[in-house]
Amino acid sequence: MRLFGETLPQLPAARQPQTRVVDAQPPAGRDTGKPLWYAPAAVLGDTVGVLVPAYLAFALTDGGRAVTHAAVAATAWLLVRAARDRYAERRLGEGGALRPALHDWLVMVGMLAVVRAATGEDSPFLLALAALMPAAPTSAVVHTLIRRHLVARRRDGRAVHQILVIGDADAVDGLVGHLARRTEHEFVVVGVCPVGEQDPQALAPVAARLDRQQPRRMTADSAPVLEAARRLGADAVLVVPGPHMSGTRLRQLSWALHGEGRRLVVVPGLTEVSRRRVGVFSVAGLTMLNVTPPLRRGLAAAVKSVTDRLGAALLIVLLAPVLAAVALLVRLDSPGPVVHRQTRVGRGGAPFTMLKFRTMVADAEQLRQQLAGTNEQDGRMFKIRRDPRITRAGRLLRRCSLDELPQLFNVVRGDMSLVGPRPPLPDEVARYNEGELRRLAVKPGLTGLWQVSGRSNLSWEETIALDLRYVDNWSPSVDLGVLVRTVPAVITGTGAY
Repeated sequence: MRLFGETLPQLPAARQPQTRVVDAQPPAGRDTGKPLWYAPAAVLGDTVGVLVPAYLAFALTDGGRAVTHAAVAATAWLLVRAARDRYAERRLGEGGALRPALHDWLVMVGMLAVVRAATGEDSPFLLALAALMPAAPTSAVVHTLIRRHLVARRRDGRAVHQILVIGDADAVDGLVGHLARRTEHEFVVVGVCPVGEQDPQALAPVAARLDRQQPRRMTADSAPVLEAARRLGADAVLVVPGPHMSGTRLRQLSWALHGEGRRLVVVPGLTEVSRRRVGVFSVAGLTMLNVTPPLRRGLAAAVKSVTDRLGAALLIVLLAPVLAAVALLVRLDSPGPVVHRQTRVGRGGAPFTMLKFRTMVADAEQLRQQLAGTNEQDGRMFKIRRDPRITRAGRLLRRCSLDELPQLFNVVRGDMSLVGPRPPLPDEVARYNEGELRRLAVKPGLTGLWQVSGRSNLSWEETIALDLRYVDNWSPSVDLGVLVRTVPAVITGTGAY
């Protein structure tokens, strides 16, 4: 693997992080922009998503005005989306798709309700509401497809911006390493400018070096940075603040960069904090970031609890024939109980009995000690790709995630949630460090970011990162997004063994 013109050691295939291949010298005419068809595709998808359902719904009851109703709904939807910059180049393909679509949908419904009252429109209210329902999910699907296309281009080194990184050597190493492990973002590091004499270990060339002390002349900082940016074709400069990069020094550097039309991005050091939790404000001329606490109490948490239990109860009723069929399959396949009961650790470290359809031989827990040396996970979890304890029926159930269905009863009882981190075993929790214990701040889930992001194919560090991202940034829209992604994850069976 090559990164920044240097060679990295190869990692095992199941754990190898994806990195972007970049030359230190910028290629002539390199592709830094997004495809021009993104905006028309988004507009077309939003138009079809509301125009067609609205027309079909009203055509059944008021055929004479169906075209008018559909046109008004489509116009309102496009106006709301455009007013909130959903079609701007900088927004297309970036961030989530479902949450913005839901927010915009609520605004559209409110706006159309005002129009309805002002014009005396007498069409059935529930029919009108049902006609608008497909707008948000359709828009989310279109924007998700655009994002996937953009991520694929960025993995090929297109639609990216080459950057310089300025900061203390240790801070530069941390930022460059973090960016190199992820490929969905727009930045590629082509050079670093350490502050001081210490050399960073980052696999990017040292393009310039800044003094630790505040320079007497502005050009002492700006001249080497601008020269390096021109030479490497850097579009932006990322600065990691530190004890030697004062606010005044940073401000003066921004004057020089902006004078040449180059971006300046200040990296505050926060990781895995969602955008909705961060606000910018000013006090006495100082720009500050306000990070709101995670949602733990209040109306949203109460709605989640009620929705979990009602949703699980409804699923139990709807899936009753499936539950009965799977129970019969387990009973006929091998001797032992149909339902496997296992102690897991829930919210706040409280133990509970988790239910699963049995997928292993009856004495699987005793055999685990004999297989301890064959564990293929690199952390606290115990996983073997070809576990000899799994029965024939068990392999099928795990492949389709049907063995997890009895956990719906755990959700009804309040031990688990529909969405949350994977419920750990007590011996796993006993080895947790302080950071890993934070995943117990919420109820474990029937599905979660781990389950829809690769499951057992992920390393322990990746698993913990996903769980902590959920714990710190939970919201109803996050749960909805995970539930939507669970369906294709179950169908493909990625990482299920």
